[in-house]
Amino acid sequence: MIFAFPGQGSQFVGMGKSLYSEFSVARQVFDEVDSILGRKLSHLIFNGPIEELTITENAQPAIMAVSIATLRVMEHKSLFPGHNVKYVCGHSVGEYTALCATGALTLESAVKLLKVRSEAMHEASLKCKGGMVALLGAEISEVEDILKSTQIDGVCEIANDNGGGQVVISGTAEALEMLPDLFKNSSVKKLIKLQVSGPFHSSLMKPADEKVLKFLEGIKITRPIVPLISNVTAKEENDPKVIKALLAKQVISRVKWREMVLYMASRGINKFVEIGPNKVLSNLVKRIISTKSVGSIGDMDNFFNESLILTAENLKVGLS
Repeated sequence: MIFAFPGQGSQFVGMGKSLYSEFSVARQVFDEVDSILGRKLSHLIFNGPIEELTITENAQPAIMAVSIATLRVMEHKSLFPGHNVKYVCGHSVGEYTALCATGALTLESAVKLLKVRSEAMHEASLKCKGGMVALLGAEISEVEDILKSTQIDGVCEIANDNGGGQVVISGTAEALEMLPDLFKNSSVKKLIKLQVSGPFHSSLMKPADEKVLKFLEGIKITRPIVPLISNVTAKEENDPKVIKALLAKQVISRVKWREMVLYMASRGINKFVEIGPNKVLSNLVKRIISTKSVGSIGDMDNFFNESLILTAENLKVGLS
């Protein structure tokens, strides 16, 4: 069994609101996050507007808060008894959530880290005019070949290898403007400019990488109770010192989601639960590996339905 936690882009107004209303363990998470940040992030999460919620400094801690609140409700209701979670993972900011879920990071440390991370990424973005573009229908090898064989003005790098025909590019504005011509004779069917504030997971984030690494010096990370599959290495990591270095490096590195899923599947693990808002990761997994044991739990609307489906498949999971 794999527990996975979503990243930026999964946010929506009202996420987690039903859990907040129904469960005190969920309220405790939102209240603690508000207290640590010194502002009512929960009000923004529940009421919007979406334009403000999507800002990096808000979206990152918001998604983490909803995901951890969901996990706490799962534990409270004992819907998944047992201790059969073999790996945890997350997509970008979801990696911080995964570490919090396994006890490697306290909730307070995770929130403080994401505050520094998101602010540093925003500041780095202001120094360069750039963004991100998703290539749909793309295969990673083809994208790599085209980028390597073309003279491009500015920075243009692969940010996410999401698998299932989805590759995300980060770069400067002038470089991204060249992409339609670059891929017009390729397998790419569609290009979508992502609604993000900067060229994340690229070398343009180097100033953010340095700030996160420095802040991490004062953060305690313990050995996770369940192995983490790293975005950077696409394999399991347990050493706290290594994890610290990888968290900082993640800001400037490709998210190897496809490789991560294949790594876990190669070890016989193909039961997958996404914990948090939306179903982005669940849908990606279905395109990478052949499995019917995929579910997502994010709010009261799908909480019990998905729980019953997964329980019926004898997916015994749990984190203590």
